[in-house]
Amino acid sequence: MNRCQFVADHQRRYGVKRLCTILGIARSSFCYWCKTASARAARQAADDQLARRIRAVHAESDGTYGVPRITAELREDGERINHKKVARVMRSVGLPGLRLRRKHRTTIPDPAAARAADLIGRDFTAERPNTKYVGDITYLPVTGTKPLYFATVIDLCSRRLTGWAIADHMRAELVIDALAAAERTRGSLNGAIMHTDHGSQGGFNWSSQHLDLGGVRRGHGGLEIEDQRCF
Repeated sequence: MNRCQFVADHQRRYGVKRLCTILGIARSSFCYWCKTASARAARQAADDQLARRIRAVHAESDGTYGVPRITAELREDGERINHKKVARVMRSVGLPGLRLRRKHRTTIPDPAAARAADLIGRDFTAERPNTKYVGDITYLPVTGTKPLYFATVIDLCSRRLTGWAIADHMRAELVIDALAAAERTRGSLNGAIMHTDHGSQGGFNWSSQHLDLGGVRRGHGGLEIEDQRCF
């Protein structure tokens, strides 16, 4: 409770001077608090009205709007208000906006790199296992340490995760490890097609020297396993 409010509530029984001494506040501060009571009440009433408008805008956005967008909506309706006041009122009523995570890019195409042919023809189905694979790299935020990257190799027929690898980098070794795990699962990847994105930062769209290590060649945004021993 506010100390001045406590003094106001109990001053008739204990006296202002005694209460101010016990609570450690100056009598002049209490007197000023009393004089400005009407102004505070008016501000509180204005805040309550603003809170109702903010709640309405927030509800219309399905709870996704935060301070900047709610401020913009109120200004569109003719409200002269700044974002700091909106933030203060939202905090006071416990009304959060939706905080979107910063998107972490794991696919950065190299504009100078030549695009290979689309070996699967945008057909993401397969009649037999171990013929078509897709893969990707997923960003994994980790509290208190470096982020991790998760590389996957998925069979388009069975949808089985046949190979995967985790590392704190996106170099070619990450995907080589994932394909090596898939080869251990299947026994061989000879003749299969690996379709991926156009990443060029050590991800799936490797240079030819990396692909040769696995007996693969690039397809459209991906890799084709040649009739060689993988890894």
